[in-house]
Amino acid sequence: MLEGAIILLSCVIFSAFASSAPAIDTSASAVSMIWSYVGELTFNMLVLVGTIKMSDRIVKEMMGL
Repeated sequence: MLEGAIILLSCVIFSAFASSAPAIDTSASAVSMIWSYVGELTFNMLVLVGTIKMSDRIVKEMMGL
């Protein structure tokens, strides 16, 4: 149950990051802006996946199992 709560919290945080407008440098080229956005999205997704993968370990450490 606690593991599910951690996963749910991770998804909510990811959703907040993903729905916020990306920082756009108007002086950069279109390709540069696209790569910047893709990099930001990839980083957020890796954080989400890492948190979900680690949720089992986190719960076990919290419960002393």
